[in-house]
Amino acid sequence: MRAKLLLSGLLAAALCGPALAQTTPAERQVVDLSSQAIALRSVRGEGNQTGKVAELFRTALIDAGWKAAEIAIVPVDDTAYFIATWKGKNPALGPIVISAHMDVVDAKPEDWKRDPFTPVVENGYLYGRGASDTKFDSVQAMVAVMELRKGGFVPERSIVLAFSGDEETTMITSRIIAEKLKGARLVLNVDGASGALEEASGEPAYWSWQGAEKTYADFALEVTNPGGHSSAPRAENAIVQLSGALTRIGAHHFTPEVNDITRDYFVKAADFVSDPLLASAMRAFAKDPADKAAIAVLRGNPATVGKIATTCVPTMASAGHGLNALPQRATAFVNCRIFPGHSPEEVMAELKAVAAEPALTIRQIDPEYTTASPASPYDEVFVGAATRAIRGAFGEVPVIAAQSSGASDSMWYRALGVPSYGASGTFMRESDDFSHGLDERVPIGNIGKSLAYYRLLLTELSSK
Repeated sequence: MRAKLLLSGLLAAALCGPALAQTTPAERQVVDLSSQAIALRSVRGEGNQTGKVAELFRTALIDAGWKAAEIAIVPVDDTAYFIATWKGKNPALGPIVISAHMDVVDAKPEDWKRDPFTPVVENGYLYGRGASDTKFDSVQAMVAVMELRKGGFVPERSIVLAFSGDEETTMITSRIIAEKLKGARLVLNVDGASGALEEASGEPAYWSWQGAEKTYADFALEVTNPGGHSSAPRAENAIVQLSGALTRIGAHHFTPEVNDITRDYFVKAADFVSDPLLASAMRAFAKDPADKAAIAVLRGNPATVGKIATTCVPTMASAGHGLNALPQRATAFVNCRIFPGHSPEEVMAELKAVAAEPALTIRQIDPEYTTASPASPYDEVFVGAATRAIRGAFGEVPVIAAQSSGASDSMWYRALGVPSYGASGTFMRESDDFSHGLDERVPIGNIGKSLAYYRLLLTELSSK
């Protein structure tokens, strides 16, 4: 009861005065449902409330006309996944899947200005863990689908809401869902804002759709020796051998490359770069990915170095067992973000060759929690529909293809040959992106336009 009173007060404060008259019931529902979801601590481990988030969403859908039989909540370990199906007129056609996740990374209340699991609306933002990653986006897409159904629209293709419960950790439910929906026409992944706002004005600058992402992989590198007394040094020293290998790996550059997604990004995003040298390098690299001058510029910029090739970087190391003893073991960990089209095994082999240390062993850590995924095709049907939808809702904003350096549920669909596209209707400033960080927040001023975008996009895609 207290939680409901808290949320009612929060909404009243957020939507009082002139703002109330300018919002619709659907917009208010987005804030309400998002706030209730944020208040549920859906974090892996003891007390995980991901299942309760799924129950919250099920209740909202049933109130909007879904039948209980159309919604599945399946427990897996301490979490759960959620699949809600709105059957189309032709169920034999591959469905349109809306993908998101209900779990969040943990947050320590003592580190935040506000309690991370107490939603707060303030100065046009919704604060709380999961606000931008990705409970708000999940709810926006879901409410848009609810509005379509309540409005009498009947899709030709089925529309499926598929929300995983452990995207931030093991991705077990992510993989299960993808396998169940591998007959989908395409996936719309709403995990994270796809639109950028101008820093100064707050107006939409551009919208990007994500068609590829790099594969995440961690590798353990280890050298072992018999050890011995430090007063009797030997030619082979585990720390020295591993250090040499890491130095060579740290200096190694994987071959730069482009695909249709990144080429489109470099050409179009260059128009929004204030540094003329960087903008010129982006255009030159898109034209010729072997252009050494362009590569040097892009490698020197933290915002672009991860977009041109696979990257591998040492992140942790430990060695030795005593100040007066020769090390018996030296271990380091290398994190790689692998360009689409390459496998972890291929990268591991290249690391082994670059390390050039016969005593070194390399193994991938937790390979079952990740998978190599190719870039989704440059689908003219999707790109055209998304462009029309975003411009129909937000005006004539530029539309740019993008490749993510992170990982999402999309990789499991792409690994099965199902095209998946990051296509969130949320717009935000780059400076407001606090996903996984302190005081996570999302702007709520464009909810109405975002809902319009989803309705337009889903109407077109589910009718073809």
